[in-house]
Amino acid sequence: MENKRLEALSENWLVEATIDDIQEKLTNNEITSKELVLMYLNRIALFDKSGVSINSILEVNPDVLHIASALDAERNTNGIRGPLHGIPVLIKDNIDTHDKMHTSAGSLALANSVASKDSHVAKVLRDAGAIILGKTNMTEWANYMTIGMPSGYSSRGGQVLNPYGPGTFDVGGSSAGSGASIAANLATIAVGTETSGSILSPASQNSLVGIKPTVGLVSRTGIIPIAHSQDTAGPMARTVKDAAILLTVLSSTDEQDPITLTNRELATIDFTQFLDKHSLKGAHIGIARDVYFDYLSDEKREVMDRAVEKLQELGANVIDDVIIPSTKAEWTYDVLNYEFKADLNAYLQTLDSSIPIRSLKDVIEFNNNNEDQTLKYGQQLLIESEETSGTLAEADYLRSLEQDIYLSTDQGIDYTLEKHQLDAIVFPNNFGAGIPAKAGYPSITVPAGYTSEGEPVGITFTSRAYSEPKLLKLAYAFEQATKHRKPPVLKDHSN
Repeated sequence: MENKRLEALSENWLVEATIDDIQEKLTNNEITSKELVLMYLNRIALFDKSGVSINSILEVNPDVLHIASALDAERNTNGIRGPLHGIPVLIKDNIDTHDKMHTSAGSLALANSVASKDSHVAKVLRDAGAIILGKTNMTEWANYMTIGMPSGYSSRGGQVLNPYGPGTFDVGGSSAGSGASIAANLATIAVGTETSGSILSPASQNSLVGIKPTVGLVSRTGIIPIAHSQDTAGPMARTVKDAAILLTVLSSTDEQDPITLTNRELATIDFTQFLDKHSLKGAHIGIARDVYFDYLSDEKREVMDRAVEKLQELGANVIDDVIIPSTKAEWTYDVLNYEFKADLNAYLQTLDSSIPIRSLKDVIEFNNNNEDQTLKYGQQLLIESEETSGTLAEADYLRSLEQDIYLSTDQGIDYTLEKHQLDAIVFPNNFGAGIPAKAGYPSITVPAGYTSEGEPVGITFTSRAYSEPKLLKLAYAFEQATKHRKPPVLKDHSN
């Protein structure tokens, strides 16, 4: 950077700076939000678009410096709106913003689509004074396009790399860009979305805190969908407290998304009030080893075993190797297959008339007509979903929906929590994401350590609907006692 003061701050203080750290400097007039944005843009230039080329940022907001300047002026005149005032946030490319950026879900079919209005998520962020810095790259169509597509790949944005091991470690998906960018300190916080593992996976792979909220805690209005039964947006951050601050803003009711009307008690709660570093003492924690630990290498299993030992040291009553009855059930993705067509068609009908893509069928035809650019890995799931009626009236769908709910609750999370009188169930990384996803239940993942090669491993806590306060307590206590997270070593090779 030409500004050596900002360059020094960017290379030292900004790395791993929390929301509280930033607000302290903003309050003391040591920096401005405009300068903060300039420092993040410099890091994007050095590490995302040259150097190690993480490729996590799909688009930068053209008005970002002007927005930051306006929020600086407001701070000086009226004070701050809250903890996110003047804080840069990145959001996933499937979340609508009514500005000069596009919303495409990583697809070339929607590369020119500009939303006619903000998503509810974008609205509450702007209302809180957050600066939407840009859109993050993602696994195309939130990884509901085909079988075998690498996590973090999209035809519009290319491949996102894991900053801890570019080209070596899986970056996780589908919120890959949100994960990699925050791990690399390219913004303060980010918003991802999850249907089944799409926040938890990149969070655990990038040594982050990721919260997959209860379906209903955060509005889905204006988010390109996969399936309304499971979709939700959620925070991705470097600390539990930053994730809790972001969750406080995101949690709200929205008349346009009826499930949020079940979110009465938590819609106006400050989630940071639940951050107690002693919360694991006396907590009852079940460890879901059967099947889920089998996915781990020997070294990653050792990391998780040490994490379980730490839970015990911190006073938790650990019930090891709890069995979830439905773990080995014959699960299907039928609900996603049927709901994707209906939900995506409904979203595409809201696009500006200048966008010719109005249905899933149009997406498939666009890809066929541009296959050299769009079909590197095919579109098997898009085709399978298009073969459904789109009415959600098929017997197979209705049976699968009821089965998913029953197996994930009565024979899943609820059964296991009640049988062992547990506060939460622990899974490794995102490997247990499917059951709470089908139940619409929350999970939070926290860094648990690293392999000898430096690949991150996450520990994930899961419980009942709207148990975010409890999960935040447990995650915060583990984080504060271990403080495993360390930033990736990034090198600028652009000079």
